[in-house]
Amino acid sequence: MANERMREHWATGAAGWVAHRQIFDAELAPFADPVIAAVEPGPGDRVLDVGCGTGAVLGLAVARGAGGVGVDISPAMVDAARDLVPGATFVVADAQTDDLGAHGPFTAVVSRFGVMFFDDAEEAFANIRRACAPGARLAFVCWRGIDENPMFTLGTTVLLDRLDPPADALAPGAPGPMAFADPARPEGVLTRSGWSDVAVTPYDAVCGYGQDGTDGVEERLTVILSIAAGRTARAQLEPQLGAEGWAALLDEVRAELRAHLVDGRVSFNGATWLVTARNPG
Repeated sequence: MANERMREHWATGAAGWVAHRQIFDAELAPFADPVIAAVEPGPGDRVLDVGCGTGAVLGLAVARGAGGVGVDISPAMVDAARDLVPGATFVVADAQTDDLGAHGPFTAVVSRFGVMFFDDAEEAFANIRRACAPGARLAFVCWRGIDENPMFTLGTTVLLDRLDPPADALAPGAPGPMAFADPARPEGVLTRSGWSDVAVTPYDAVCGYGQDGTDGVEERLTVILSIAAGRTARAQLEPQLGAEGWAALLDEVRAELRAHLVDGRVSFNGATWLVTARNPG
């Protein structure tokens, strides 16, 4: 079954990410290196980047001499990635159902927060594995629980608490950022889809928002308004509050962020799992 809900989500959701790529890439930059280090791509490798976004992770693999293909369900993301990493191939595709073998075989698979959105994760990882050579290495990062990741609540809840009715909470394991928060789930999904040597280890890093000497408040606000929660809040609340009321609410968000600065900047700990596995062939 094709992941139509995510296709529709990213048809609109990609616009803010692409427009503010530098902010998003800086926020998530610390999570690229462990993924690349886990698969050690180099000359002779062909790397598949699943949910490649604007191409930053695949760009690191290409810089080490590997060949690469990035797939993403969002045409806007793929267009941006082609501009950022001209030495790689980028394809609009649903990694859950589309035939990736035509672009392989791959000796390594990587992903930075791109694999938590599948409707059927086992089907997706089995499909990815079929495009891989025997012995191919897999590494991805995914978020741990929301209680360990203030980046999903600080500032954002100022907006979401005003929604009526409240935004629905995702069920545990549902497609979304926290789909693999329980470490038993990625381990089980990968094992059942044919991967071996599965390991799930904690990896923490700081997500920073300040750029060129700023405190990061405006950059963090830009991220909030670009993601689904912020877009939902804006669509409902701005018409209700009017321009002045909406501006005042955004000032409340800024005030909350400034109340939690760390060394004068907006920064959060990002709590993730680093998941690795191998294709037994």
